[in-house]
Amino acid sequence: MKSLLKLCLLSLLVALVAVILPITSHAGESKKYKRSVEKYTIPDVVLTNQDGKKVQLDTLLQGDTPVVVDFIYGTCTTICPVLSAGFINLQSKVTAANQTVRLVSITIDPENDTPKVLKEYLKRYRAKAGWEFLTGSREDITRVMKAFNAYIPDKMSHYPLNMIRSPKDGTWVRLFGIMSSREFLEEYQNVALKK
Repeated sequence: MKSLLKLCLLSLLVALVAVILPITSHAGESKKYKRSVEKYTIPDVVLTNQDGKKVQLDTLLQGDTPVVVDFIYGTCTTICPVLSAGFINLQSKVTAANQTVRLVSITIDPENDTPKVLKEYLKRYRAKAGWEFLTGSREDITRVMKAFNAYIPDKMSHYPLNMIRSPKDGTWVRLFGIMSSREFLEEYQNVALKK
């Protein structure tokens, strides 16, 4: 019963985010997130995805498709549901336009986020193929977080942070803060269409 209630509350939160954030961005408000362009050196680590498969992180983040990365965890009830609602909304809009997006969530709670937990999390959000959720050793996760300048010692104080990698030049657009679904799509399109 508790898990059904949690699922209902999560679904309600996702629906509210999908409806409210686009409305607030049309109200002419200035951006509430900080954008910067960064260069990151991805550590040579092997992580495990939601299907229990080993994944070479630097290889996963390369290629001719923009890659969007965030840091979340499976039992989060604050920022992570908002970031994940943004991911599923972006995935839906981009695939509806016959484009491709690769989404990569990396847990900040590897001690608890097993592949089974990651798979259930993605199922709750109705994630489609192309959204990977990764876990690994605490040491490897810390290395990855530090490489992205996203390290925090306590999962309860993590950042609302998305990074989009440009396949053209390998730079990353760092988006710090909560943004509307329209702003997120615009940032993604700016990277995807970059000449």
